[in-house]
Amino acid sequence: MTSSSHPALALMVQGTASDAGKTTLVAGLCRVFARRGLRVAPFKPQNMALNSAVTSEGGEIGRAQALQAVACGVPAHTDFNPILLKPQSDTSAQVIVQGRALSVVEAQDFFGPGARQYKQRVMTAVLDSFERLRHSYQLVLVEGAGSPAEINLRDNDIANMGFAEAADCPVILVADIDKGGVFAQLYGTLMLLSEAERARVKGLVINRFRGDIRLLENGLTMLEDLTGKPVLGVVPYLDNLVLDAEDAIVHHGAAHSDERPLRVVVLVTPRISNHTDVDALRLHPRVALTLVHAGSNPALCPPADLVILPGSKAVRDDLAVLKAHGWQAWLDRHLRYGGKLMGICGGYQMLGLRIDDPQGIESAAGSSDGLGYLPMTTRLEAGKQLRNVTGTLSLDGASCVVHGYEIHCGQSTALDEHAPLMRLVADGESQPDGMVSNDNQVLGTYLHGLFDSTAACNALLSWAGLSDSRQAVALDALREASINRLADTLEQHLNLELLEQLMQPNTQQGHPHEQ
Repeated sequence: MTSSSHPALALMVQGTASDAGKTTLVAGLCRVFARRGLRVAPFKPQNMALNSAVTSEGGEIGRAQALQAVACGVPAHTDFNPILLKPQSDTSAQVIVQGRALSVVEAQDFFGPGARQYKQRVMTAVLDSFERLRHSYQLVLVEGAGSPAEINLRDNDIANMGFAEAADCPVILVADIDKGGVFAQLYGTLMLLSEAERARVKGLVINRFRGDIRLLENGLTMLEDLTGKPVLGVVPYLDNLVLDAEDAIVHHGAAHSDERPLRVVVLVTPRISNHTDVDALRLHPRVALTLVHAGSNPALCPPADLVILPGSKAVRDDLAVLKAHGWQAWLDRHLRYGGKLMGICGGYQMLGLRIDDPQGIESAAGSSDGLGYLPMTTRLEAGKQLRNVTGTLSLDGASCVVHGYEIHCGQSTALDEHAPLMRLVADGESQPDGMVSNDNQVLGTYLHGLFDSTAACNALLSWAGLSDSRQAVALDALREASINRLADTLEQHLNLELLEQLMQPNTQQGHPHEQ
């Protein structure tokens, strides 16, 4: 491997499709090489996701790269994900460059005639971040996006082969056998690449295999003969990994105890963001978590003890969807029958009396009436609040330490005297956050990650009606155990010695089937 006095080695993991396993493979490799004593950094040139994290210097990156930073044992940094696209509508996305929101780009600007100029500009930021990492670490593990075979997006690509070519980075290709057709995925992807791009792919990985590996051996040999690329390993299917989702909502959860669980409904709006907030509830043995789409009929929603309105990238638009489908009347009835309601970030803003967006920060400029459950108004303003915080939660006469992060536009103002739900400290300053309604049935906060704190999770579930809720999961510990389990599996099933050889500069393929 390289020494610290030279630029780091790099390896890029690309996939045959979205959800082929790029994020988990990179995270596992980050831990594998970090355990070998290397200074490792993750990197994703461009990410499109509504789940994000706050970095150590107060910027914003995709949650997958924050997870990979944990696997490396280093603080999350904006250089790990220099371009983050956060969809605001079906045709537009907020563009975050090196941790800071710069603009909203329409799809026609991103993929149409103006794409070349835009992508040249952001590629400069991508390569700038990558070079900084190469001079600060010994190994940079790069994650692609989607698939390099999306030939309609090849021009001006910065996420896959476009980056690999510009950075002169070797590539391995991963495919998901659990979906079926794995040989076609790998062979077809390679055949849709240019000759130079195919040469840059140094090896193949098959992910999520169930069964007897001997059943694959003929196919693996044929695949190597057809492609001239070595199969670096077949990774088995790993159940119950607790890893932060990049964007897709995870539907499976914990097995419940014999005691009656707390019934929690999460309303999934079209622009839901940071839904990882409820991961700890999904894994809780005494919580029955149900995800219900806001566009569905409320009459079909199961009974709930607690309803959660999560974050949103387009608060007023998502609020309009809730109202248009009759959810306000359903929530009114839920509260009349003694249920609890909680809003997080954008969901908190919805609970107030009004949301003003005079500059059109998230959607068309204007104002919307809120749900009216908390005496406050919100004004959306340019410039995001981005910070990691610790503090004290005060609820039902008890208090506990909390930690988490804030990512939001705008400020909420209370219209009457209310004790804050918590006091949060960042950069040495203490500020109030959140509120609880006078009848103690509605609660709101800007703090993401609140349920990840065991004590805070217990306090909130107790408030929601779960007796003896001291079974909250230690999410950080479960995440750490999952990363180690993943790394152990890769060490057992990947040819890491060959992988290290392929990362060396100017290394020839050296495989017997190379064409």
